[in-house]
Amino acid sequence: MALPARDFRGPEPIDWRLAQRIARSVAGRDAFATSYLASSLTPDFSAATADAEAAVAEYTGLRSPDLATAEVVDRAGWVNANVRSMQRMLAPLTDRVSERMAKSPFAPVGRRVAGTELGVLLGYVSQRVLGQYDLLVPDEEGAPTDDRVYYVGANILGLEKRFAFRPGDFRLWIALHEVTHRAQFTGVPWLREYFVAQVHELMVGIEPDPGIVFAAIGRAADAIRVGKNPVDERGLMGLFANEEQRAAMDRMQALMSLLEGHGNAVMNHLGAQMLHGQERMAAVLSARRATRGPTALFHKLIGLDMKMRQYEVGEAFVEGVTRAAGFRALDAAWASPASLPTLAELVDPTAWLDRVRTVAAR
Repeated sequence: MALPARDFRGPEPIDWRLAQRIARSVAGRDAFATSYLASSLTPDFSAATADAEAAVAEYTGLRSPDLATAEVVDRAGWVNANVRSMQRMLAPLTDRVSERMAKSPFAPVGRRVAGTELGVLLGYVSQRVLGQYDLLVPDEEGAPTDDRVYYVGANILGLEKRFAFRPGDFRLWIALHEVTHRAQFTGVPWLREYFVAQVHELMVGIEPDPGIVFAAIGRAADAIRVGKNPVDERGLMGLFANEEQRAAMDRMQALMSLLEGHGNAVMNHLGAQMLHGQERMAAVLSARRATRGPTALFHKLIGLDMKMRQYEVGEAFVEGVTRAAGFRALDAAWASPASLPTLAELVDPTAWLDRVRTVAAR
């Protein structure tokens, strides 16, 4: 699938088409792409996504204005979607870097290096990701597609075969996780705009040197190849951020930790009620995530990814609030951006509960 054409004042700092081609090559051939088992994926995930959406809405109270669309993709399809998402969200930064590169004789080489490194990263992650909800993926014409939930069919079939998971249960379990994230962004009226605005502000405020961008992407690629976090908790953009922007990144990290903790709690609670073998599936995926850690590449690059400890903090926060006041006490977090827990409150759920209760009592 070709990328949509865009107008730039200079050469882009990343050769997106090259990144796309290399990612497809690194992703390799889907072992189950031609399997007879693949024919069950689309109808199964259509049903599982609808069932998951109803269960999540009932349990959390977060209701999307319209129904989700399940889209089963191969690795190349997942790469295409994520390249479009990254291209769209990084545009405020890459457009500005392109202006600086317009007069650089090294721009063609640099952008190919960046495209190559990104392609390797995307190809690697595409081999391992199972499902994804990304509210930032545009369609071929640039329109948002926040109704879509993606499932990487071959990777799912591979795990089902390797661990002898019951397909119906495993697919519904994956759907519960992705649909919960969609419910967060579409069921909380202000959350999508808040998320996009915060990230956009970070991108606009950063003034990186193109050479530093290329070098940082290369280091990130090397780190991920050996299973390490590419930079620090703030990601690649943390290399260029000032103190004010680092504070904004901390707010975003707190938000993402809350969303992950909330999503895992919903998935595991409903999974225990609705599925057979939920504990085993959770243990397998937890070990898989801990050993090599495939997460959204975009989050790594812009600093929205957390180390494993931070994901655990998010889950511990949700568990602490639930023990103290019940799961639905978390509803207070969705009242407004001011109600979101801070990084400090994530490790002190009682402090967050006291704060939001005080606000509610006024």
